[in-house]
Amino acid sequence: MRRVLLAAAMFAMSVSAHAADMPDFLRGSLPGNSASTVNWRGFYAGGQYGYGSSTENFNGSTNSMLEALIGNLVVSETGIGQSNLQLGKVSSHMQGFGAFAGYNWQWDDVVAGLEMSYLHGNLGGSASASEGFTTTNKLSDGLFHSVTATSQAQIAISDMATFRARAAYSYNCFLPYAFVGFALANADISRTVTVNDSASASILGPFTPFLPLSSTQGTSNHMIYGYTAGLGVDINLVGGLFMRAEWEYVRFVDQVEVNINTVRGGLGYKF
Repeated sequence: MRRVLLAAAMFAMSVSAHAADMPDFLRGSLPGNSASTVNWRGFYAGGQYGYGSSTENFNGSTNSMLEALIGNLVVSETGIGQSNLQLGKVSSHMQGFGAFAGYNWQWDDVVAGLEMSYLHGNLGGSASASEGFTTTNKLSDGLFHSVTATSQAQIAISDMATFRARAAYSYNCFLPYAFVGFALANADISRTVTVNDSASASILGPFTPFLPLSSTQGTSNHMIYGYTAGLGVDINLVGGLFMRAEWEYVRFVDQVEVNINTVRGGLGYKF
């Protein structure tokens, strides 16, 4: 989370310094703006709430982890190491809250700007797959085996920030806009394989369980990167106060492919 907030702070300072160095006419001070056009130029900030869905594609399998886990053990003779424990795609709903800040330049009805948007919430998802069977022939230890392999993977994202370039058109009190940019987030990613094995002198049992075998690979506080695009509208209420409605799409393509769609409502103030 600290890296996400640090990147956001550096972005805000960069925009501030860039805006201060711009000539007056590029900062939106051209005369002749229509009286009916709201003055959107300058710095603004606000808070927001978002609700949406995320889809995680745990592509690839944990077969290599499974094969390495059982190695040359007797249980490998069951063939469980060749199980196709593909995890596929899962979807989940999410919600979060956060803030946004940016700077607008304005030329009559045309507005362009740079913006940072931050969202904190419970993003991500998990998936699992399993396969099990009982051998019909005795293995090298002279016993029948009943074995199950389970594969699990998950990604948890708590903090996400997007950095956008906006293009907008001012119409009365409305400012519809579109944006594109890049995204980063702080994620915990893990994959786990567990093998439960039991053995019996008879194919009908009873089966005596062995201690489970388990292997986990994962990273914590891992920074993932992606891109964003979306549409929205700011509505001037009174003075510098405005409300916002927005749709944003974010895609991360790191260790796990994550697609996030959110609709957001917010309240901001243009200074």
